[in-house]
Amino acid sequence: MSSLPLLMPAPGIDPAEAPRSALIARYQAVRDRSLALAAPLSPEDCQAQSMPDASPVKWHLAHVTWFFEIFVLERFEPGFEPFHPGFRALYNSYYNGVGEPFARAQRGLVTRPDLDTVRQWRAQVDARMAELIASTRSDEALQLVELGLQHEQQHQELMLTDVKHLLSLNPLQPVYQGGWPLASVAEVAAQWVACAGGLVEIGHSGGGFAFDNECPRHRTWLEPYALMNRPVTHGEWLAFVEDGGYSDPRWWLAAGWDWVRAQGIRAPLYWTLPQEAGARPTVFTLHGPVPLDPHTPVTHISAFEAHAFAHWASATRADWAGARLPTEAEWEAATAPLPVAGNFADSGALHPMPAPAPKGGATPGLCQLYGDVWEWTGSSYSAYPGFHPAEGAVGEYNGKFMVNQLVLRGGSCASPAEHVRVSYRNFFPAEARWQFSGLRLARSL
Repeated sequence: MSSLPLLMPAPGIDPAEAPRSALIARYQAVRDRSLALAAPLSPEDCQAQSMPDASPVKWHLAHVTWFFEIFVLERFEPGFEPFHPGFRALYNSYYNGVGEPFARAQRGLVTRPDLDTVRQWRAQVDARMAELIASTRSDEALQLVELGLQHEQQHQELMLTDVKHLLSLNPLQPVYQGGWPLASVAEVAAQWVACAGGLVEIGHSGGGFAFDNECPRHRTWLEPYALMNRPVTHGEWLAFVEDGGYSDPRWWLAAGWDWVRAQGIRAPLYWTLPQEAGARPTVFTLHGPVPLDPHTPVTHISAFEAHAFAHWASATRADWAGARLPTEAEWEAATAPLPVAGNFADSGALHPMPAPAPKGGATPGLCQLYGDVWEWTGSSYSAYPGFHPAEGAVGEYNGKFMVNQLVLRGGSCASPAEHVRVSYRNFFPAEARWQFSGLRLARSL
């Protein structure tokens, strides 16, 4: 998802299953949610771009509107006329089949149109989309509407992670949304949960929406393994930091060690290490800077860091001997029997922040599999056996991203709850860490 590929729905979806009125209501709810996420921000907040990997909030609001105008209205609306012909190139992200996109790293320089104009564009497109959804006889159009809503939910998560990065660079340390402190929660001990392995099926099982990189469902063999009952916590990661984990090349992949030295990395993103011995770090959050909570899942770590921690934990803790990152097949097979529920962006009071593990967890002992933090796996993002990319521009960003990226699973505290499912495959390059990314340890039995 590092480039937010738009992938076609899995075969067999019947758009007629959902009444048109329900789809219109869902469309408006998703669109309203994006505006609500932007509501705490000033126009200046929405304009700025903190790094090439992040985009301005104004750009996100415009680009998701661009999707509906270009891929739905342009094709299916009688007498179509664009809101502004120049927006076709300006808010194109990566779709070369649609035209030459505007440079990603320069999105923050686009001061015009202003935020009010983007809002007007959204409102006009929303009115036209409601009419089209109510009247179209095209199943393909309705599939593209659902794809566009899934796409907007991806961007809703990016709005939160991108604005967090932006605000973290401000010396005034501004708050996006107040909500600290968390309630005091006792520590949930780390335990291994055994998984039998064997011949398992992974991938989208049919029914409901799925991106095509989740298909086809297929069989794979797993040797017996165990997963940690919960993600690694800030307190456990602090032990790695205090043991010199970032200055010891023994724990790091070669590329990871080069990255640590080149970037001067000493801790996860958003940590401020204390000057005094024994003091606890502070962590920048969307609630502002807060003391490190040892019981919450560590987040904003790269795959390089996740791998180094697992190597260190395996070597220094007898009870964690053999620790490694799980494969995505191991993660999905263990998770499949459990409900897709957790601390998501729209789940309640912690919005949006990882929470401590709940006492007791879920049967058979695994907890926090969904929400809180995306969990790095050791699996390269590649095609499933029998995969065929979708045709046309909406399928352009799929197979071409299946190189030099690793899969993450489970969603995060910034993910909309209805957007996540057991087969969902997120992906980023190994050095990425501005997303809410953490880890859950695995080991072979």
